[in-house]
Amino acid sequence: MKKLFDTLKNIWRIDDLRFKLQITFWLLLVYRIGSYVTLPGIDPNLLDTKQADGGLFGIINMFAGGAFGRASIFALGIMPYISASIVVQLLSLALPSFQRMQKEGEDGRRKINQITRYLTIAITVVQSYGFIINLKNTNPSAIISADVVSDFMFTFSSMIILTASTMFVMWLGERITDKGIGNGISLIIMIGIIARLPIAFWDEFNFKLSTGGGGLVIFVIELAALFAVIMITILLVQGTRRIPVQYAKRIVGNRQFGGVRQYIPLKINAAGVMPIIFAQALMFIPGYIAQFVSNVEANSFLSSFANPLSFAYNMTFGLLIVLFTYFYTAISVNANQISDDMKKNNGFIPGIKPGKSTADFIDNVMSRITLPGAIFLAFVAVLPSFAGAFNINSQFAQFYGGTSLLILVGVVLDTLQQIESHLLMRQYDGLMKSGKIKGRSGSNTAA
Repeated sequence: MKKLFDTLKNIWRIDDLRFKLQITFWLLLVYRIGSYVTLPGIDPNLLDTKQADGGLFGIINMFAGGAFGRASIFALGIMPYISASIVVQLLSLALPSFQRMQKEGEDGRRKINQITRYLTIAITVVQSYGFIINLKNTNPSAIISADVVSDFMFTFSSMIILTASTMFVMWLGERITDKGIGNGISLIIMIGIIARLPIAFWDEFNFKLSTGGGGLVIFVIELAALFAVIMITILLVQGTRRIPVQYAKRIVGNRQFGGVRQYIPLKINAAGVMPIIFAQALMFIPGYIAQFVSNVEANSFLSSFANPLSFAYNMTFGLLIVLFTYFYTAISVNANQISDDMKKNNGFIPGIKPGKSTADFIDNVMSRITLPGAIFLAFVAVLPSFAGAFNINSQFAQFYGGTSLLILVGVVLDTLQQIESHLLMRQYDGLMKSGKIKGRSGSNTAA
């Protein structure tokens, strides 16, 4: 405990770190306050927030920290920007023009960022229109502006507000990255997810103490299980396979360069949470199709794939995650580029020829470590369904795995890594007694 207080004192003593943490706190507070500001023309007391608890809307609501269900000006949150970033990332793999921009250094990154912003605006306009239409269908009584302005003006003004608000949230994220502790977009997503934890925790606690809930002992067992799942998730996020790389010696004048051994950290879960997001999007399709199928047997078959507690749902969900993990790893880890970069810097893997042989070796290693990583990821993803089967509140069960837990663990580790780097830079003790904290960007490179 004394070491913890000493570390907190050291954090406060560092002016630069203290300023970054304060900026991050105030910008995140602005985001949280904005998530409670309802769109003009809507009565928040008449909103049915349960409409946004499940399905695709439930995921959006989770990422937006409940703002989607509250019809807030930040209802779409940062999701349009994430969608635009994924599209640009895929275009960078498919189009030579985007590949050239990536190789142009800072200039190219600036162009790609600008394209991402424009695409974010376009996606936000489409999603905001869909949000307003859904709001009219699910909560018609909550729209109180019908007597003041026309339906067109309400829709048009709401679309402008939602689009401007999403761009403002994106700006907040960029300011946190530039002026704050870093990882601004990830922190905004994390703060939205973690804001739902206290309510879910309190609801589960009350339920367990009620008649038929199981009692306090069962609640303690649930907390112990949650702790174990978090530890497993940390292993998944941090797990890496280090490939040794030897750099040839070069003598320039009287100085020697190279001649040292370093490592390439290949992550077991290089795809992150993207396979879960893609798989969840596909798992909504059978449920929607079932609504239009009149045949009883076909409807029952399709509905089984829409039930998160069914064997068919979890088996299909797990297989899709494994497939998407391989797919996303293949497009995000470019073995040929890694091999070319090593060759340019006179680096080689001991016992492996530079060039194509090195690329094949890295590709084979990635294929071998991706399988256990994909199975592990699928296991973590279906854990909320198992938690729900054990009579755990659906909101609290979401923290037993899936996208929310992976994001929370990854962002917390990244933030702690940022803080630790500031402490070690000024020769203070780090956050750990031994070793260093490793974030999602990879393990520490050892010489």
